[in-house]
Amino acid sequence: MNIQLGFEIAYQFPRPTPMILTLSIHYSRASDLLHPDHLLTNPAVPTTAYRDLFGNWCTRLVAPAGRFVLSTDTVVHDNGSPDIVVPSAPQTPVEYLPESTLVYLLGSRYCETDLLSNFAWQRFGNGPTGWGRVQAVCDFVHQHIEFGYQHARRTRSALEAFREGQGVCRDYAHLAITLCRCLNIPARYCTGYLGDVGTAPPFGPMDFAGWFEAFLGDRWYTFDARNNVPRIGRVLIAQGRDASDVALSCTFGPDKLDGFKVWCDEIQ
Repeated sequence: MNIQLGFEIAYQFPRPTPMILTLSIHYSRASDLLHPDHLLTNPAVPTTAYRDLFGNWCTRLVAPAGRFVLSTDTVVHDNGSPDIVVPSAPQTPVEYLPESTLVYLLGSRYCETDLLSNFAWQRFGNGPTGWGRVQAVCDFVHQHIEFGYQHARRTRSALEAFREGQGVCRDYAHLAITLCRCLNIPARYCTGYLGDVGTAPPFGPMDFAGWFEAFLGDRWYTFDARNNVPRIGRVLIAQGRDASDVALSCTFGPDKLDGFKVWCDEIQ
């Protein structure tokens, strides 16, 4: 299965403004690209690339004053399989976790583990461990939060999503991540493309998606509290502690979003 995906994002800048962008497809999917997902800018400006602390590909540039457009368009080959489900995956005791996973047990900008720990243990502490515990968290978050683009707020934390009971995909992910960390399960935030492959219409507007990964046994597994079913055609862009680590764009000065379009479609 091949998936055509990309974006076009337009800004208005009052003056030349530095930017950091996390918009390149994750290196773990590089071999699936039928052609490189080169970032295009209009007008053209010099760019440099680097890997951040989490291994994500990032781009640096200085946007000129006026209208500035970022875009890419590529095709990714996908095996067409849904997200892996392994109900037998065990929970690894903290003392045996790899050091690389420990940072994903700690609180972070949008994931207030200290404020949700008591609730997490009261709600899930007497239930199953391992995969069953993560799935119980996803079931709760899926039912607890009402999805709606009108509920989007970029400053909403996991605790606020818990209290308000509404949000978008990143809020589902943040709350599920926080509850998993409270329960001693490493969890990290993921952002990327997720189209409508394998789902029934009507289809909603296309946007970048947020989900999470939990470390069980000896590897990371994908979970999606918003959809709460295995999905086909998920393409990772970046992963980190929460959305603050994988912001699609960081601008170091005032800006105005002037256009936003994302596509992710199965093609022959």
